[in-house]
Amino acid sequence: MKGHTYLPEEELIRRAVEALMETLGPVETVRFLTLSRRERLDSVLRHRRWQSTLDRNRFFTEVFTEEVTTPNQEASHG
Repeated sequence: MKGHTYLPEEELIRRAVEALMETLGPVETVRFLTLSRRERLDSVLRHRRWQSTLDRNRFFTEVFTEEVTTPNQEASHG
């Protein structure tokens, strides 16, 4: 199997814009490159809202407390 070499970022951007221009033309290329990133922003806002209501100590306890299981508990879950 042949390995793959990544293009330098500048080359990648140049080729991508050229491909868009060739396929879509200048107006649609600009439109595509300036599309709203609304969905991403919504997820960031949703995460910040979640964080603002978070009880940090309870969260850390739930996440970082190890649950100890006995052999009988493991058999009943599997």
